[in-house]
Formats: sequence, structure tokens, C-alpha cells
Amino acid sequence: MVYGYARVSARDQNLARQIDALLEFGVKRRLIYEDRASGRDFDRPGFRRLMRRLRAGDVVVVKSIDRLGRCYSEILEQWRVLTKERGVDVVVLDMPLLDTRTRVDGVTGAFLADVVLQLLSYVAQVERDNIRQRQAEGIAAAHARGVRFGRPRLERPEPYGDVLEGYLAGLLTRKEASAALGVSTATFDRWKREDLERRTV
Repeated sequence: MVYGYARVSARDQNLARQIDALLEFGVKRRLIYEDRASGRDFDRPGFRRLMRRLRAGDVVVVKSIDRLGRCYSEILEQWRVLTKERGVDVVVLDMPLLDTRTRVDGVTGAFLADVVLQLLSYVAQVERDNIRQRQAEGIAAAHARGVRFGRPRLERPEPYGDVLEGYLAGLLTRKEASAALGVSTATFDRWKREDLERRTV
């Protein structure tokens, strides 16, 4: 049997382009399984139903490799389960090299697809590492220029000094002091801690 699988990440996205490609390949409409779910893992209802139907010798067709998933380590593992454990062939329409169906010598398709997938996984990992490195370098350069990240810190309002002294003298509770300044007790506690530490230095 030849099955199709189509996936989009959000419910408002359209599956039509993928389904048209699968139908053009020759997959029957009733044998196309669909998901509107994230590609971060394979715990998706449509994919689970497809896996229950698959038998050795069946073929699974997808429009592109990212329709299977977006994490190459997960894709590699699922590819191994499909092709090695379940004996299923996989065809990726947008990348003809990812076609495990047997060819003239009987092993070329599966072998070549495994090599290409490993290479794609390596390239994706290198790109993720490069992105993380560029982000770290960008953050370090921004810090060196004095750029601060995160929410800007609240400035202490004008009556803060008097309110703090009132709190330290026992005239105000934490809650009353915070309310008088219009801030949370956590912010008042942080301000108080910072100022008391300065006094002890």
C-alpha cells in the first residue's frame, strides 16, 4: 500500500498543496493522513494512525522532509523505525535522493537515503550551533556597548527614601510600603536589599 502524510503546524494553515502533490504521485485520497500539529515530535494523532496501518513493504510519501518533523534527531530515529524495524519505504517528493525504494542493485535507494539524511542532520546541527554562537557573540557585543536586555528596571519614585525609612523604623509594613510606592512587594524588597547592601559597603 502507498500512504501519504501531510502536516502543517497551525490549524489555520492549508494542507492543499501537500495533498495535491501526494495525489499527483498516485496516493489515493483515503490513504493520506493529516496533522495540524507542531513538528517538534511524532506524538501526533494522524501520524499515530498511519503507523498503526503500516505493514512491511508499504510506502510512505511526504511532500518534503520538514513535513515529517523539524528536529533531525527525531526524524533520523523515526526514519530508522520505519525503514529498518517496520520494513517500510519512504519517499520525499521534494528531494528525490530521499527515496528508499529498491533500485537496480536492490540496496542503493535505502543506502543513499540514509547517507543523505545523516548529512542533512549534520548540516542542521552545524547551523543550529552557528546560530547559537552568533547569538552569544551578538549578546556579548551588545553588553560591551552597554546594552541591557530584559525588562527595564523601575526607577525609584521620589518618596522612596521617606517610605524606606518609615519601613525601617517600623512605621510601615512591607505591604503598606509597597502600596505607597505603587510597586509589588518583590520590587520593594529588591530596592531595600540593594540600598541596605550599599550602606554596609
